[in-house]
Amino acid sequence: MELTVRIKKKLRNFTLAADFSVKDEVFALLGASGCGKSMTLKCIAGIETPDSGSIVLNGRVLYDSDKKINLSPQKRRVGYLFQNYALFPNMTIRENIRFAAGGTAAQKDEKVQANLERFSLLELADAYPAELSGGQQQRAAFARILASDAELLLLDEPFSALDSYLKWQLELELGKVLPSYEGTALLVSHDRGEVYRLADTVAVINQGKMEKVHEKKELFQKPGTLAAALLTGCKNVSAASRLDAHHVRAEDWQFDLLAGDVAEDIKYVGIRAHFLEFRRQPGENTIPIDIVKVIEDTFSMLVMVRKAGSDGKAIRCELPKKEWQQLKDATELYLYFPPEKIMVLQQ
Repeated sequence: MELTVRIKKKLRNFTLAADFSVKDEVFALLGASGCGKSMTLKCIAGIETPDSGSIVLNGRVLYDSDKKINLSPQKRRVGYLFQNYALFPNMTIRENIRFAAGGTAAQKDEKVQANLERFSLLELADAYPAELSGGQQQRAAFARILASDAELLLLDEPFSALDSYLKWQLELELGKVLPSYEGTALLVSHDRGEVYRLADTVAVINQGKMEKVHEKKELFQKPGTLAAALLTGCKNVSAASRLDAHHVRAEDWQFDLLAGDVAEDIKYVGIRAHFLEFRRQPGENTIPIDIVKVIEDTFSMLVMVRKAGSDGKAIRCELPKKEWQQLKDATELYLYFPPEKIMVLQQ
Protein backbone atom coordinates (compact mmCIF):
# COMPACT_ATOMS: atom_id res chain seq x y z
CA MET A 1 0.00 0.00 0.00
CA GLU A 2 1.86 3.06 -1.24
CA LEU A 3 0.98 6.73 -0.98
CA THR A 4 2.72 9.45 -2.97
CA VAL A 5 1.91 13.09 -2.23
CA ARG A 6 3.26 16.11 -4.12
CA ILE A 7 1.01 19.09 -3.53
CA LYS A 8 1.02 22.83 -2.91
CA LYS A 9 -1.68 24.95 -1.32
CA LYS A 10 -1.58 28.66 -0.51
CA LEU A 11 -2.61 29.33 3.08
CA ARG A 12 -2.94 32.64 4.90
CA ASN A 13 0.67 33.06 6.03
CA PHE A 14 2.60 30.60 3.88
CA THR A 15 2.35 28.06 1.08
CA LEU A 16 2.05 24.43 2.12
CA ALA A 17 4.42 22.24 0.09
CA ALA A 18 4.10 18.52 0.89
CA ASP A 19 6.31 16.08 -0.99
CA PHE A 20 6.70 12.50 0.26
CA SER A 21 6.14 8.84 -0.56
CA VAL A 22 5.44 6.13 2.03
CA LYS A 23 4.59 2.44 1.87
CA ASP A 24 3.23 0.02 4.50
CA GLU A 25 4.40 1.99 7.52
CA VAL A 26 3.34 4.54 10.11
CA PHE A 27 4.51 7.93 8.86
CA ALA A 28 4.28 10.95 11.16
CA LEU A 29 4.13 14.65 10.41
CA LEU A 30 5.61 16.52 13.37
CA GLY A 31 5.08 20.25 13.64
CA ALA A 32 3.83 23.16 15.72
CA SER A 33 0.19 24.24 15.68
CA GLY A 34 -0.80 25.93 12.42
CA CYS A 35 2.17 24.63 10.41
CA GLY A 36 0.09 22.84 7.78
CA LYS A 37 0.19 19.24 8.97
CA SER A 38 -3.58 18.79 9.44
CA MET A 39 -4.21 20.56 6.12
CA THR A 40 -2.01 17.94 4.47
CA LEU A 41 -4.28 15.18 5.80
CA LYS A 42 -7.40 17.04 4.69
CA CYS A 43 -6.05 17.37 1.17
CA ILE A 44 -5.29 13.64 1.06
CA ALA A 45 -8.77 12.82 2.35
CA GLY A 46 -10.44 15.11 -0.18
CA ILE A 47 -11.88 17.46 2.44
CA GLU A 48 -9.68 20.27 1.09
CA THR A 49 -8.37 20.76 -2.45
CA PRO A 50 -4.71 21.59 -3.18
CA ASP A 51 -3.85 24.35 -5.64
CA SER A 52 -1.57 22.06 -7.63
CA GLY A 53 0.17 18.70 -7.64
CA SER A 54 -0.92 15.09 -7.32
CA ILE A 55 -1.96 12.45 -4.78
CA VAL A 56 -1.67 8.76 -5.73
CA LEU A 57 -2.74 5.85 -3.49
CA ASN A 58 -1.79 2.32 -4.57
CA GLY A 59 -1.68 3.38 -8.20
CA ARG A 60 -5.05 5.15 -8.07
CA VAL A 61 -4.95 8.87 -8.77
CA LEU A 62 -6.94 10.64 -6.06
CA TYR A 63 -5.97 14.11 -7.21
CA ASP A 64 -4.05 15.52 -10.16
CA SER A 65 -4.26 19.19 -11.04
CA ASP A 66 -2.88 18.70 -14.57
CA LYS A 67 -5.29 15.85 -15.40
CA LYS A 68 -8.24 17.59 -13.70
CA ILE A 69 -8.80 14.60 -11.40
CA ASN A 70 -10.22 15.17 -7.91
CA LEU A 71 -12.02 12.16 -6.43
CA SER A 72 -14.66 12.76 -3.78
CA PRO A 73 -13.82 11.69 -0.20
CA GLN A 74 -16.23 8.76 -0.51
CA LYS A 75 -14.31 7.33 -3.48
CA ARG A 76 -10.83 7.64 -2.01
CA ARG A 77 -11.04 4.65 0.38
CA VAL A 78 -9.31 6.66 3.08
CA GLY A 79 -10.12 6.35 6.79
CA TYR A 80 -9.90 9.66 8.66
CA LEU A 81 -9.87 9.59 12.47
CA PHE A 82 -10.93 13.03 13.65
CA GLN A 83 -10.00 14.44 17.05
CA ASN A 84 -13.64 14.12 18.21
CA TYR A 85 -14.03 10.66 16.55
CA ALA A 86 -17.12 11.88 14.55
CA LEU A 87 -19.37 8.94 15.43
CA PHE A 88 -23.01 9.34 14.46
CA PRO A 89 -24.75 10.16 17.77
CA ASN A 90 -28.14 8.74 16.73
CA MET A 91 -26.70 5.33 15.80
CA THR A 92 -25.53 2.53 18.05
CA ILE A 93 -21.94 1.37 17.81
CA ARG A 94 -23.05 -1.61 15.74
CA GLU A 95 -24.95 0.70 13.38
CA ASN A 96 -22.00 3.09 13.11
CA ILE A 97 -19.71 0.27 12.03
CA ARG A 98 -22.27 -1.24 9.67
CA PHE A 99 -22.84 2.13 8.00
CA ALA A 100 -19.18 2.26 6.96
CA ALA A 101 -18.91 -1.38 5.90
CA GLY A 102 -19.18 -2.25 2.23
CA GLY A 103 -20.38 -5.38 0.45
CA THR A 104 -23.48 -7.54 0.66
CA ALA A 105 -25.63 -7.72 3.78
CA ALA A 106 -23.83 -10.90 4.84
CA GLN A 107 -20.41 -9.33 4.24
CA LYS A 108 -21.42 -6.27 6.26
CA ASP A 109 -22.54 -8.47 9.15
CA GLU A 110 -19.23 -10.32 9.03
CA LYS A 111 -17.21 -7.09 9.10
CA VAL A 112 -19.27 -5.67 11.95
CA GLN A 113 -18.82 -8.80 14.05
CA ALA A 114 -15.11 -9.07 13.30
CA ASN A 115 -14.40 -5.48 14.28
CA LEU A 116 -16.58 -5.57 17.38
CA GLU A 117 -14.49 -8.53 18.52
CA ARG A 118 -11.20 -7.00 17.40
CA PHE A 119 -11.76 -3.86 19.48
CA SER A 120 -13.46 -5.53 22.48
CA LEU A 121 -16.75 -3.79 21.76
CA LEU A 122 -19.19 -6.73 21.78
CA GLU A 123 -20.75 -5.73 25.10
CA LEU A 124 -21.14 -2.14 23.86
CA ALA A 125 -22.49 -2.94 20.41
CA ASP A 126 -25.98 -1.63 21.16
CA ALA A 127 -24.88 1.44 23.11
CA TYR A 128 -24.86 4.96 21.70
CA PRO A 129 -21.68 7.08 21.49
CA ALA A 130 -22.80 9.37 24.34
CA GLU A 131 -22.91 6.33 26.64
CA LEU A 132 -19.27 5.44 25.98
CA SER A 133 -16.06 6.72 27.53
CA GLY A 134 -13.50 8.54 25.41
CA GLY A 135 -11.43 5.38 25.06
CA GLN A 136 -14.43 3.32 24.01
CA GLN A 137 -15.43 5.96 21.47
CA GLN A 138 -11.97 5.90 19.97
CA ARG A 139 -12.05 2.11 19.67
CA ALA A 140 -15.46 2.37 17.99
CA ALA A 141 -14.13 4.98 15.56
CA PHE A 142 -11.23 2.69 14.65
CA ALA A 143 -13.58 -0.24 14.19
CA ARG A 144 -15.71 1.82 11.83
CA ILE A 145 -12.68 2.91 9.79
CA LEU A 146 -11.33 -0.63 9.41
CA ALA A 147 -14.76 -2.02 8.52
CA SER A 148 -14.75 0.35 5.55
CA ASP A 149 -11.70 -1.46 4.10
CA ALA A 150 -9.76 1.81 4.09
CA GLU A 151 -6.47 1.56 2.22
CA LEU A 152 -5.01 4.45 4.19
CA LEU A 153 -5.43 5.63 7.80
CA LEU A 154 -5.21 9.34 8.58
CA LEU A 155 -4.82 10.08 12.30
CA ASP A 156 -5.25 13.77 13.08
CA GLU A 157 -3.89 14.33 16.62
CA PRO A 158 -6.17 11.57 17.94
CA PHE A 159 -5.29 12.14 21.61
CA SER A 160 -5.12 15.93 21.80
CA ALA A 161 -8.34 16.44 23.80
CA LEU A 162 -7.64 13.80 26.44
CA ASP A 163 -6.11 13.89 29.92
CA SER A 164 -2.67 12.32 30.30
CA TYR A 165 -3.81 8.99 31.78
CA LEU A 166 -6.55 8.36 29.21
CA LYS A 167 -4.22 9.52 26.45
CA TRP A 168 -1.69 6.90 27.48
CA GLN A 169 -4.33 4.17 27.58
CA LEU A 170 -5.57 5.04 24.10
CA GLU A 171 -2.05 5.27 22.75
CA LEU A 172 -1.49 1.71 23.97
CA GLU A 173 -4.68 0.67 22.16
CA LEU A 174 -3.50 2.34 18.96
CA GLY A 175 -0.09 0.72 19.34
CA LYS A 176 -1.80 -2.67 19.25
CA VAL A 177 -3.90 -1.86 16.18
CA LEU A 178 -1.35 -0.24 13.87
CA PRO A 179 1.07 -3.20 13.50
CA SER A 180 -1.81 -5.43 12.34
CA TYR A 181 -3.13 -2.90 9.83
CA GLU A 182 -2.23 -3.96 6.29
CA GLY A 183 -1.62 -0.54 4.85
CA THR A 184 -0.10 2.87 5.43
CA ALA A 185 -1.01 5.17 8.31
CA LEU A 186 -0.30 8.90 8.58
CA LEU A 187 -0.12 10.38 12.07
CA VAL A 188 -0.23 14.13 12.65
CA SER A 189 1.03 15.35 16.03
CA HIS A 190 2.93 18.06 17.87
CA ASP A 191 3.79 15.55 20.63
CA ARG A 192 7.32 14.28 20.00
CA GLY A 193 6.98 11.39 22.47
CA GLU A 194 3.81 10.17 20.80
CA VAL A 195 5.50 10.33 17.41
CA TYR A 196 8.57 8.46 18.65
CA ARG A 197 6.52 5.66 20.19
CA LEU A 198 4.09 5.13 17.30
CA ALA A 199 5.80 6.10 14.04
CA ASP A 200 8.35 4.37 11.84
CA THR A 201 9.39 7.45 9.87
CA VAL A 202 8.91 11.15 10.55
CA ALA A 203 9.00 14.41 8.63
CA VAL A 204 9.09 17.81 10.28
CA ILE A 205 6.79 20.50 8.87
CA ASN A 206 7.86 24.08 9.53
CA GLN A 207 5.59 26.87 8.23
CA GLY A 208 4.28 24.66 5.45
CA LYS A 209 7.68 23.41 4.33
CA MET A 210 8.32 19.70 4.73
CA GLU A 211 11.86 18.81 5.70
CA LYS A 212 13.71 15.56 5.03
CA VAL A 213 11.94 12.30 5.91
CA HIS A 214 13.85 10.60 8.73
CA GLU A 215 13.78 7.21 10.35
CA LYS A 216 12.52 8.21 13.79
CA LYS A 217 15.70 7.41 15.74
CA GLU A 218 17.79 9.31 13.22
CA LEU A 219 15.56 12.38 13.58
CA PHE A 220 16.05 12.54 17.34
CA GLN A 221 19.78 11.80 17.19
CA LYS A 222 20.65 14.00 14.19
CA PRO A 223 17.75 16.35 13.47
CA GLY A 224 19.83 18.35 10.98
CA THR A 225 17.95 21.66 11.18
CA LEU A 226 17.08 24.15 13.89
CA ALA A 227 13.33 23.57 13.46
CA ALA A 228 13.71 19.80 13.75
CA ALA A 229 15.90 20.10 16.86
CA LEU A 230 13.40 22.36 18.62
CA LEU A 231 10.40 20.22 17.69
CA THR A 232 12.13 17.10 18.97
CA GLY A 233 12.61 18.76 22.35
CA CYS A 234 16.12 20.19 22.32
CA LYS A 235 16.24 23.04 24.86
CA ASN A 236 19.87 24.07 24.33
CA VAL A 237 20.66 25.77 21.03
CA SER A 238 23.32 28.35 20.19
CA ALA A 239 24.22 30.20 17.03
CA ALA A 240 27.51 28.73 15.86
CA SER A 241 30.39 29.21 13.45
CA ARG A 242 32.77 26.59 12.08
CA LEU A 243 36.37 26.71 13.28
CA ASP A 244 37.56 23.57 11.49
CA ALA A 245 36.30 20.09 10.56
CA HIS A 246 35.73 19.13 14.20
CA HIS A 247 35.47 22.37 16.18
CA VAL A 248 32.79 25.05 16.48
CA ARG A 249 32.34 28.35 18.23
CA ALA A 250 29.08 28.44 20.21
CA GLU A 251 28.41 32.16 19.88
CA ASP A 252 25.56 32.46 22.38
CA TRP A 253 27.31 30.34 25.00
CA GLN A 254 30.66 32.08 24.40
CA PHE A 255 33.02 29.10 24.14
CA ASP A 256 34.51 26.63 21.63
CA LEU A 257 33.56 22.96 21.39
CA LEU A 258 34.93 19.75 19.95
CA ALA A 259 32.11 18.18 17.95
CA GLY A 260 31.72 15.45 15.33
CA ASP A 261 31.92 16.31 11.65
CA VAL A 262 31.22 20.03 11.32
CA ALA A 263 29.57 20.95 8.04
CA GLU A 264 30.57 24.07 6.12
CA ASP A 265 27.02 25.44 6.31
CA ILE A 266 26.61 25.09 10.08
CA LYS A 267 24.37 27.75 11.63
CA TYR A 268 23.67 26.35 15.12
CA VAL A 269 24.76 23.74 17.61
CA GLY A 270 22.50 21.99 20.08
CA ILE A 271 22.66 19.44 22.85
CA ARG A 272 19.90 17.81 24.88
CA ALA A 273 19.76 18.68 28.55
CA HIS A 274 20.09 15.09 29.81
CA PHE A 275 23.33 14.49 27.86
CA LEU A 276 25.28 17.19 29.71
CA GLU A 277 27.48 15.97 32.57
CA PHE A 278 28.66 17.80 35.68
CA ARG A 279 32.34 17.33 36.56
CA ARG A 280 34.45 18.43 39.53
CA GLN A 281 37.65 18.75 37.48
CA PRO A 282 38.42 20.46 34.14
CA GLY A 283 39.05 18.34 31.06
CA GLU A 284 38.45 18.09 27.32
CA ASN A 285 35.22 19.74 26.21
CA THR A 286 34.47 21.05 29.70
CA ILE A 287 33.83 24.62 30.80
CA PRO A 288 33.81 26.16 34.28
CA ILE A 289 30.25 27.19 35.14
CA ASP A 290 28.19 29.48 37.31
CA ILE A 291 24.83 28.24 38.55
CA VAL A 292 22.07 30.56 37.34
CA LYS A 293 18.98 28.81 38.68
CA VAL A 294 17.95 25.46 40.14
CA ILE A 295 14.43 24.14 39.53
CA GLU A 296 13.00 21.01 41.11
CA ASP A 297 10.94 19.13 38.54
CA THR A 298 8.66 16.16 39.24
CA PHE A 299 11.33 13.46 39.05
CA SER A 300 14.54 15.35 38.26
CA MET A 301 16.43 18.59 38.79
CA LEU A 302 16.70 21.28 36.12
CA VAL A 303 19.89 23.29 36.59
CA MET A 304 20.47 26.43 34.52
CA VAL A 305 24.16 27.32 34.10
CA ARG A 306 26.41 29.56 32.03
CA LYS A 307 30.13 29.82 31.43
CA ALA A 308 31.80 31.15 34.59
CA GLY A 309 32.31 34.90 34.57
CA SER A 310 30.41 35.41 31.31
CA ASP A 311 27.06 36.84 30.33
CA GLY A 312 26.46 34.02 27.86
CA LYS A 313 23.10 32.42 27.23
CA ALA A 314 22.04 30.03 30.01
CA ILE A 315 22.27 26.29 29.35
CA ARG A 316 19.69 23.86 30.72
CA CYS A 317 20.92 20.65 32.36
CA GLU A 318 18.74 17.81 33.64
CA LEU A 319 19.89 15.21 36.15
CA PRO A 320 18.50 12.90 38.85
CA LYS A 321 17.71 14.53 42.20
CA LYS A 322 20.07 12.20 44.04
CA GLU A 323 22.96 13.18 41.78
CA TRP A 324 22.31 16.90 42.33
CA GLN A 325 22.31 16.41 46.10
CA GLN A 326 25.88 15.17 45.81
CA LEU A 327 26.96 18.12 43.65
CA LYS A 328 25.09 21.16 44.93
CA ASP A 329 27.60 22.18 47.60
CA ALA A 330 30.69 21.94 45.38
CA THR A 331 32.75 25.14 45.28
CA GLU A 332 33.71 24.60 41.63
CA LEU A 333 31.79 22.77 38.93
CA TYR A 334 32.50 22.09 35.27
CA LEU A 335 30.17 21.05 32.49
CA TYR A 336 31.16 18.35 30.02
CA PHE A 337 29.78 18.29 26.47
CA PRO A 338 30.09 14.77 24.96
CA PRO A 339 31.27 15.45 21.38
CA GLU A 340 29.13 12.66 19.92
CA LYS A 341 25.99 14.22 21.45
CA ILE A 342 26.51 17.69 19.98
CA MET A 343 24.09 18.34 17.14
CA VAL A 344 25.36 20.34 14.17
CA LEU A 345 22.38 22.20 12.70
CA GLN A 346 21.55 24.09 9.54
CA GLN A 347 19.10 26.98 9.35
